[in-house]
Amino acid sequence: MQSPVALTCLALLMSTSPVLVEATDPVAKVLEMLSGLQAKIIAEAEGATTMYDEFAEWCEDNSKDLGFEIKTGQGEVEQLQAEIVELTATIDACATKVEVLTGEITVDEADLKAATEIREKEAAAFQAEEKELAEIVDTIERAIAILEREMKKGASMLQLQNAGSVAQALQVMVQASAFSSADASRLTALLQSSQQSSQEESDGSADAPAAAAYEGHSGGIIATMEGLLDKAEAQLAACRKTEAENLHNFEVLKQSLTDEINFGNDDLLKAKKCVNESEAAKATAEGELSVTSKDLAEDEKEKATLHSNCMTKATEYEQETKDRDEELKALAGAKGAIEKGTGGEGGAADVAYGLAQVSLLQISRSQENLANNRAVRFVRDLARRENLPELAQLASRMASALRMGAAVGDDPFAKVKGLIEEMIVRLEKEAAAEAAHKAYCDKEFKETYKKEADKKAEIDKLTTAINKAKARSALLKGEVATLQKELADLAAMQQKMDSIRAEEKALFDKNSAEIKEGLEGVKLALKILREFYGKGEGAQGAGGTIIGLIEVIESDFEKLLSEMTADEESSATAHDKLTKENEVTRVTKEQDVKYKTKEFVGLDKTITELSSDLAGVEEEMAAVVEYLEKIKEMCIAKPETYEERKARREQEIAGLKAALEILESEAVLLQTSSMTKRSLRGPRA
Repeated sequence: MQSPVALTCLALLMSTSPVLVEATDPVAKVLEMLSGLQAKIIAEAEGATTMYDEFAEWCEDNSKDLGFEIKTGQGEVEQLQAEIVELTATIDACATKVEVLTGEITVDEADLKAATEIREKEAAAFQAEEKELAEIVDTIERAIAILEREMKKGASMLQLQNAGSVAQALQVMVQASAFSSADASRLTALLQSSQQSSQEESDGSADAPAAAAYEGHSGGIIATMEGLLDKAEAQLAACRKTEAENLHNFEVLKQSLTDEINFGNDDLLKAKKCVNESEAAKATAEGELSVTSKDLAEDEKEKATLHSNCMTKATEYEQETKDRDEELKALAGAKGAIEKGTGGEGGAADVAYGLAQVSLLQISRSQENLANNRAVRFVRDLARRENLPELAQLASRMASALRMGAAVGDDPFAKVKGLIEEMIVRLEKEAAAEAAHKAYCDKEFKETYKKEADKKAEIDKLTTAINKAKARSALLKGEVATLQKELADLAAMQQKMDSIRAEEKALFDKNSAEIKEGLEGVKLALKILREFYGKGEGAQGAGGTIIGLIEVIESDFEKLLSEMTADEESSATAHDKLTKENEVTRVTKEQDVKYKTKEFVGLDKTITELSSDLAGVEEEMAAVVEYLEKIKEMCIAKPETYEERKARREQEIAGLKAALEILESEAVLLQTSSMTKRSLRGPRA
């Protein structure tokens, strides 16, 4: 389709060319039209080149921007992938530590349970042995007391004085109802066991006494009984010492295992916390990786689409350039052929249309009408070829003006010139309006594309901020839940510790009160016995033994009370220390819960605000896109395809060739007519 500028130039040539006004020269007109068409094609090529350069620059700028975004996205993806790998390794290490600590704690708990069971069995065995030895000591003491008492009575226990052995003495005491047969049997068995042990120790010695042979006087029997008493008391003291050592060893082992279990539980909590925190961080990183990967894929897809569109446009530009070059080559060939065949002095054009040969003023009325009709027909054909209703109307008005001018005798070309000038003015206005419209479209496109890019960047920024805030909020909520569980476990553990401490304190108060009461009784007994036996020498042997035994009891009571007090103080100190540590831990965790709760509440509020902002920006983006579509529909003309341009050019070339043939035939006719007129006028003088 011819541009308004080309039509304006054509109309101006028609209105001002002396060929059309003074001497109609179709050959010159055709050459002029060919030159005009060439100029038009060259102008179109320059405009297409300018547009393509701008488009290529736009492609390059967008490609650079997308390349930078892709590079940035790839860096973020690599960083997040490395972070995920590191967190995965941390999770595996912490999980392995959890398994190891769980196994160690299980072993320590099993060892503690086994040690406790052994300690219970040892305690039960000690209680039984202590009870038996205490009964033996009591029995021996009563036997000695009875013997001493009966010996003081004189002849009433003559048989006892004459007893040759302890067994006989015990039998006499049983017969006299001074001693029970069960106690006598027990002492006899104890005596026999002692004699057997002594015999085994002194086996092979010539000085060893005969078995069951004792002196028959009372002093020997009592000494024997006192020897048994000393041995029983020594066994009881050894038994108690062994029990104290076993208890001490158990307490040390228990404390060691308990400490290991407590430390193991602390490490286990830390390892589990490490697993939870690492898993939360990994989930956050995976979420960010998913978003970043999606954005990267979109950028890569957009870059690929941009590259495809730009390459398509470049191919189309190259093809259009090639087509224009071929068209210019064809036009140049046609123009050269016309100039070569009709140009030059005395050529066909000069012969047919030269003013020196034939004057238009001397042509007949029919020839003038033919030229006028030819001009009208030329405009009408051009209008039909280019499908321009304006030129068709112009041709119609030109024909009317020529007919009316011929009828009244006026100059028809003046009227035609006025019509052409009027059309030129209108076409110039249309061209100016189109230029203004193009400037408006360019301005709106530039501003709208900028708004679209700004809104897209703002949407991406808000989306990234929302995703980061959501991930951080989820992480904080998980940490708060973990802290609250740890606080609940800490409170339960503290409550259990307080309960155990209260039980230990109550047991200590009860046992220490009993020990103190027993100690006071023992001290009072010592005071009485010391005051009593200190008056005479006769009872100092038995009294000294009793006093010594009571002193041992006093020492045991004092030692036991001291150990109980030390254990109580140690337990109280450990409880207070652990309570203070738990309090510090509780306060720290509560502060963490407070601040983290405040933070994720603020993040949730920020997410809501950002989501509202995002919705507003998306609405603005939708409005911008909608307006952009309207601008495109209003400003972007649908392109003419290559086939359409080729068909139009072929039609124009065919029309020009046909006009050339008409002009050549008319030139022959005019030449023939001129020669005929010359022959009729005769030769010149």
